[in-house]
Amino acid sequence: MPTLEPRFVSPLETRYASKEMLKIFSPENRYFIWRKLWVALARAQRNLGLAITSDQISSMEKKVNEIDFKRVAYYEKQLGHDVMAHIHAFGDVCPEAKGIIHLGATSCYITDNTDLYLMKQGLKLLQEKIVDTIRKLAAHAETYADLPCLSYTHLQTAQPTTVGKRICLWIQDLLMDLQDIAEAGERLRFLGVKGATGTQASYVALFEEEPAKIKRLETMIAEEMGFTKIMGIAGQTYTRKQDVRVLNALSSLGVSAHKFGTDIRLLAHMKEMEEPFGEKQVGSSAMPYKRNPNKSERMCGIARFLISLQENANYTAATQWLERSLDDSSNRRLSLPEAFLSADSVINLHHFISSNLIVNPKIIAHNLKEELPFLATEHILTESFKKGQDRQAVHEALRVHSQEVSSKWKEDGIKENIIDRIAMDPAFGLSTQELHSILNPSNFIGRAPEQVREFLAAEVNPVLKRYEQVQSYNLDIQI
Repeated sequence: MPTLEPRFVSPLETRYASKEMLKIFSPENRYFIWRKLWVALARAQRNLGLAITSDQISSMEKKVNEIDFKRVAYYEKQLGHDVMAHIHAFGDVCPEAKGIIHLGATSCYITDNTDLYLMKQGLKLLQEKIVDTIRKLAAHAETYADLPCLSYTHLQTAQPTTVGKRICLWIQDLLMDLQDIAEAGERLRFLGVKGATGTQASYVALFEEEPAKIKRLETMIAEEMGFTKIMGIAGQTYTRKQDVRVLNALSSLGVSAHKFGTDIRLLAHMKEMEEPFGEKQVGSSAMPYKRNPNKSERMCGIARFLISLQENANYTAATQWLERSLDDSSNRRLSLPEAFLSADSVINLHHFISSNLIVNPKIIAHNLKEELPFLATEHILTESFKKGQDRQAVHEALRVHSQEVSSKWKEDGIKENIIDRIAMDPAFGLSTQELHSILNPSNFIGRAPEQVREFLAAEVNPVLKRYEQVQSYNLDIQI
């Protein structure tokens, strides 16, 4: 009977992250960028006068995609060095250029600049998905700007708000994440060609002490790789504070996703708002009636993992030894790709839920109606005072009626209408009709509808306009 070879495959690869983000951080793409950097280095060196021929450049360009991973593994087992293994494997497929590959460079020219390139691409993809998620939520916020609903502080019923206003709170968090992630990408500085300790000594020797050529070399390579900013000061590596900034932004996205997912889970419990639920989806293996908010739960779980990865960047930056140490390499091989794949996973789920958000207005109205008489006591007190009643006497009567109604409900299961009690109590001087007029939900939501429209007009729409070229994603979450 055939058996599968036992091996671990990350759920980020098999279940959660998108093909786009997996492609960015795939081995094939990473080592393709390594080769692009070698080609860019050689091309710039030739243009600046080093003895490198056009045929050597051409042979490298033709073979840039031809990566024999078995050959690389053979060399790495012999040499114990991944960059050297790839240098030899690249040289095998373009022997004309073998002698000039990696000329004057260190491993970090390849590995660090590649990490920066991949992070820049990953941040761009995340920006686009955040923008489209905001776009989807903004449509819901506009639709439900005026729909009153219970609000909660300390998870206890509080002064009503509107569904649209609550959605705007989620949007506001994503706007902050969008700004942080965009700035993290803009701030990334290319390491360039710095040499073994950052002094560029090997390039000084190659160009016979012509510093202008070395600066030009860096600029040419950076531009080819899509960077406009280069680190002026570095050891062998770029400062790991760059990773701190990036993972701070990704972690913050995790915070927003966790908050959103938690809110949806709470609202699903109240049956007011829900994530989409498939026609044949199973909520529980034991309880067929269940509609567990599993995508929101999954988003919260991955978000917690993402938030924890931010610590890696802090520890790594804090423990750098002088011009560099190698203990960061193994950590960053794990933490950087997994941070981006996790961030991609949570924004995919956020986008899917936001695109297909289920709002139940009748349940929302029912829950509000149940609690509104208690929330309206301040308004009732004010109206009674206007009728000439004693403010302190009315306050005491409200307290007594509220406690008695609450006790009957808790102790005896009898749900009495507090409004009927108040209407029959002469201490208030208010008729049933006047009391029901007070209980109009629109009397209790303040400026929430106006706040929604002002927020969308002033803060959301300008951002969506700025990113109007971003496509509308169809992120269909299959599991």
